[in-house]
Amino acid sequence: MEVDDKLIDKLASLSKLEFKADEKEAIKKDMARMLSFFEQLTEINTDGLEPLIHINPETNVYRADKITEELSQAQALKNGPNHDSFYFKVPKVVENKD
Repeated sequence: MEVDDKLIDKLASLSKLEFKADEKEAIKKDMARMLSFFEQLTEINTDGLEPLIHINPETNVYRADKITEELSQAQALKNGPNHDSFYFKVPKVVENKD
């Protein structure tokens, strides 16, 4: 996979970030190093090895649920300055430049 300006621009757009030209060059170098590391991993022979899903044998250790009295939805919404039916209304925080 080639890391070029087009890829950096696409990733920046998807993540709602903006980069200067010198920052793009540094990001391209870093991404190329990361991708070369992953390419090295694909060269490792893993035939006959079982997949490792968890490092520890314990999985999904849950606590018992305890029913307690909490705020009702109406009480919670009453504490907010602006709400609509079941949700708090907040100002827009992400701009779409497209």
